[in-house]
Amino acid sequence: MDYIEFNFTITPKDSGNEILAAMLADIGFESFVETETGLLAYIPSTKLSSEEVENLDIFKNKKFKIKYEFKNILDKNWNEEWESSYTPVIIAGKCCVRAPFHPVENDCKYDIIIEPKMSFGTAHHETTSSMIEEILQLDLKGKKVLDMGCGTSVLAILAAKMGAKTVTAIDNDEWAYNNSVENIARNEAGNKVKAFLGDAEIISETYDVIFANINRNILMRDIPAYTSHLEKSGILLLSGFYDADVPVVSDKAESNGVKFIHKSVKNNWSVLKFKKK
Repeated sequence: MDYIEFNFTITPKDSGNEILAAMLADIGFESFVETETGLLAYIPSTKLSSEEVENLDIFKNKKFKIKYEFKNILDKNWNEEWESSYTPVIIAGKCCVRAPFHPVENDCKYDIIIEPKMSFGTAHHETTSSMIEEILQLDLKGKKVLDMGCGTSVLAILAAKMGAKTVTAIDNDEWAYNNSVENIARNEAGNKVKAFLGDAEIISETYDVIFANINRNILMRDIPAYTSHLEKSGILLLSGFYDADVPVVSDKAESNGVKFIHKSVKNNWSVLKFKKK
């Protein structure tokens, strides 16, 4: 799938980024990366409506000055870009996420090889690295795990390497599904991890642990599906949203039968941990 990258310059940046990202998520943008001057935002080219972007309320707010430019991101062009700059990520001294052309990090307990065809899910973004940090603290031995919005399936593969009994990886993007299948095979995790193309509607089993690193709007819509397919005392990890969104996301989750345990924050991106009552 082709994406469009919007490069927004925002003044003031700190408050403007949060508001803009929330509004962009409402109209279909899927991923965001903070920059020194503002925000990079990505949307599938088939979902783009320039009029919707121009009509966002923040552009009418005199408190903010916003400029932007955009460009098409094709799979083959993106591959060239990330291969030239992609570096391994080592998290908590235990998990290494690297590309096939990187040498093995012998000191890492969990070595994960990811060849993304977009940059989402490489562990460079705060939400992915923070989710990995949380997962590393869990006991997944013998557990059934669900990874929703799996992207590259990096979290699903980690769960398998940590001893999960079975892992289901689901994404509604055909590119992400195909990339997951490739990465699962590349990490020899096919005996435990199965990838599926779809959304929360295809969840048919119950799980001991559920990960969902997706944008706020999809989480708000699908939290009832996650909690209804979570075993008693099961763990739910949510990420993909700013710290300012924590109250509304947490309220939604707790109203659907899970108890808040704690949150972690990295560069204004949050991870929330819940336990099924």
